[in-house]
Amino acid sequence: MNLMLRPLTPQNRKALLALRVAKQQENFIESVEQCLTEAKADESWQPIGIYDGDQPVGFAMTGFFEKEYPIPLPPRKLKEGLTFCPQPGRVWLDRFLIDAQVQGRGYGKAALDLLLRKLQAQYPGREIYLSVYPENTAAIRLYQKFGFQFIEEKDIHGETVMVCYPQ
Repeated sequence: MNLMLRPLTPQNRKALLALRVAKQQENFIESVEQCLTEAKADESWQPIGIYDGDQPVGFAMTGFFEKEYPIPLPPRKLKEGLTFCPQPGRVWLDRFLIDAQVQGRGYGKAALDLLLRKLQAQYPGREIYLSVYPENTAAIRLYQKFGFQFIEEKDIHGETVMVCYPQ
């Protein structure tokens, strides 16, 4: 496995649009086409192709939203003697999918690790948010392995919000 992240370009657009989740996952995430339409309307979104060498195996969409979240969450005790004080604005890993043809091969875990390292480098010291449907238990288990936890908040689509605090 030789995973890398590549931004959306005119050259890879068609290949990314061909990515599909498994049939039973279709209600959990928007299609790549819907994501790209949303990204075109709001330049805060960054569509990202997930590649194994030259083969696209997944897609993600990330973004930083400062105006939409001017007031941070209250300080949160993380561990004994350690408190995290969120800042205004939110970093979102809003869309994340692995193509149905390659699921079950470890791409989800490896790609999530790569995406989180990218976001942590791009936005040091910031918490990372995502949203998930409660029925998507496989995704929830994966996110929890990476330190995401529920914060008793829903996004604009009614999905439950999870956050990963900086380590």
